[in-house]
Amino acid sequence: MSYSIPVYLVSYVLVGTLAVFAAMFFGLNGALTRAKWADRERRRAIWEIMGLLTAWLVAALLLSGSGFYRGTASRVPTIQYGVLIPIIAGVALFWRWPLLARVVEAVPQEWIAGLQFYRAMGVIFLVLFAMGRLPWEFALPAGLGDVAVGLLAPVVAIAYARRSRNAEGLVRAWNWFGLSDLAVALTTGFLTSPSQLQMLAFDKPNVLISAFPLAMIPVFLVPLSILLHFASLYKLRQTHAARHIPSPLLAAARS
Repeated sequence: MSYSIPVYLVSYVLVGTLAVFAAMFFGLNGALTRAKWADRERRRAIWEIMGLLTAWLVAALLLSGSGFYRGTASRVPTIQYGVLIPIIAGVALFWRWPLLARVVEAVPQEWIAGLQFYRAMGVIFLVLFAMGRLPWEFALPAGLGDVAVGLLAPVVAIAYARRSRNAEGLVRAWNWFGLSDLAVALTTGFLTSPSQLQMLAFDKPNVLISAFPLAMIPVFLVPLSILLHFASLYKLRQTHAARHIPSPLLAAARS
């Protein structure tokens, strides 16, 4: 198994990551414009949120590029910090930063789901497996799962936008499928990567996943996907709760 970094991989991961970043910028701006936010408030929300995402992206690039996350058989893994810290920070910000919560409530459910079409980028795991550069224990479940979630994202988004029958149930099932896929990918990626805790793929260790540029997927795109799934499930819960709150007139009639 070759440990060299394929030249095309740098372009694939970085261009894909920047495309996701740009989609978030224009998508948020369009969503808040359609929600009729005042220009000043909309610009403030966009620049503050995108500023945080930019800082996160730059930190992920610098740390992965410096080899901070790269696993070796003689050291304790570090990539878990790049995965967990953004997730914890994102959840904490949602509950402690009213502006972020308002933005999530204003953004359409179909946009949050449809954005994850980028998960189809996981096809690169299957390509690298076919080339003998990734172990099957990681590449097959992670690659097939990501492609399935990514291709289903626009289908689910369109169904919800059209208010198709059981659209909410479809979105909920897709979210849990997406989170399960990420859990499997993270677990197999961790267990197949060189470290003192490696338990799988000793004949073909998963060297590339913790090395730049592929490490950008677990330390930036994976936490982003998890946070988007959380946001989608939160909106489903809020929508369901709103539909089951009786109106004052109905409550009076029942009493």
